[in-house]
Amino acid sequence: MTQQKITLRIIEFVLLFFGIPLLIYFDRDIVHPSVIIIPVLVFIFLILKKTTDFTFRELFRWGVPGATLRRNGMIVLACLILMFSYTALFEPDQLFNLIRANPLVFLAMCIFYPVFSAFGQEIIYRTFLCRRYGALFPNQWAFVLASGIAFSFVHIVYYDPVSMILTLIGGIYLARVYWQTRSVLFTAVLHGVLGIIVFGVGLGQYFWLDMPLS
Repeated sequence: MTQQKITLRIIEFVLLFFGIPLLIYFDRDIVHPSVIIIPVLVFIFLILKKTTDFTFRELFRWGVPGATLRRNGMIVLACLILMFSYTALFEPDQLFNLIRANPLVFLAMCIFYPVFSAFGQEIIYRTFLCRRYGALFPNQWAFVLASGIAFSFVHIVYYDPVSMILTLIGGIYLARVYWQTRSVLFTAVLHGVLGIIVFGVGLGQYFWLDMPLS
């Protein structure tokens, strides 16, 4: 890749992963954060099909060893314990807030969030970022940091540092899992489970601007 192409790719990366979130942040009425993922995915699929050897089959690749499943299962369990403990100790009035206020909404979220949100986000911040900008972030930690920071930054649209801190940690973790397994489906499953935990224990208000709690 020539220096000119690298420069253009850097500009594109910054505009897409930082410019769009800033636009929404400064004008929250321009579009609701929850609806932007579909048009972004359509754009991404067009770019991937035109510029790479991407096939939709790779989105459903698994091939995750049993040891990796067990290790990440323990990590998810540790996250559950930590987030439950944090909510119980520091925000006890919010503990199980969505489950208590709207159990059917929580149930629907458990069904639809992993498929329509977590999977889409993993395609954007793992598959697309790796495929499109791999030349900018050619080694593991360059990619992991770029992916984690970009994933965290998009949550600026929720106007709370808690969401950005949690997603920075989660984004780095998921990016490293993706780099090691190259399975966007596996990272999407992890993302979906972690999201359900967040909303289940009572931290969902940091990721849902108008969450129905009454």
